[in-house]
Amino acid sequence: MVVVDGKGIPQVGTITSASPAEVKLLHPLFDVMYTNTKIHRLVYDKAAESDPLRDSLLSRGIDLICPHRRNRKKASRQDGRKLRRYTRPWKVERTFVWLGNYRRLVVR
Repeated sequence: MVVVDGKGIPQVGTITSASPAEVKLLHPLFDVMYTNTKIHRLVYDKAAESDPLRDSLLSRGIDLICPHRRNRKKASRQDGRKLRRYTRPWKVERTFVWLGNYRRLVVR
């Protein structure tokens, strides 16, 4: 997993097994992360859409911005205004393409 800033610059990354769920990998990633600036918002895809994760990130002062799943039974916990930030996932994808250009990094 890789955390990038708003410009697509990698801040921290970890290498883990492919079997655990991504939601369970977020907390150790933030524990490892060292930055001078505080994270206010986390933009993520539908894989992180869970109320317990949203509550635990709010206790750290991080606002989780991700679309709800279609089969969500509970009421929505965020309005659509925050989802405007979700329209720029290409910044994160560009980072993975940039990392893929360094074949030694990808293969090992």
